[in-house]
Amino acid sequence: MRDFLLRHPRIAGLLRELSRFASVGAVAYTVQLGVTNLLWALGTDTMLGQAVGTLLSIAVAFVGNRFWTYRHRARTGYGRETALFLAMNAVGMLIQLGCQGTAVYILELEGPLASNIAGNVVGVGLGTLFRFWSYRTWVFPETGSGARGGAAREVRGQVSDPPGAAPAPDPNA
Repeated sequence: MRDFLLRHPRIAGLLRELSRFASVGAVAYTVQLGVTNLLWALGTDTMLGQAVGTLLSIAVAFVGNRFWTYRHRARTGYGRETALFLAMNAVGMLIQLGCQGTAVYILELEGPLASNIAGNVVGVGLGTLFRFWSYRTWVFPETGSGARGGAAREVRGQVSDPPGAAPAPDPNA
């Protein structure tokens, strides 16, 4: 397996990103569950506890993905990355709710087991696949792609061009 990965660095890089993405997701999910349940135990309203736990988990996921999972990718600006990250998470949540709604309203499967399988297994699974793809494609694009049209250059994970600087000449041109 090691020899295969050494001969195929793109696959090795994808597997490294995938494992980091999964690790960040596991930490964010744990934060969400822990905060939500702690707030509920303290008597916080159910929806407020869920919202606070979810918002904190999104913040953890953003920081973990930006600075660890995709640290080798081009930096395209906090504002752009944050907006796209939130938009992609909204789509992921709609995927999860769509699976939940399909189970409850179309298939008429109700109860805790059906809800957990539809929402927290199938929905989270499909939403997670979408997030992984969309983060790699749009939120944290590869160096040389994305919003700055190739102007972003990395030096150990940092953009070397100051904001507003003219694009550096392409050494391959």
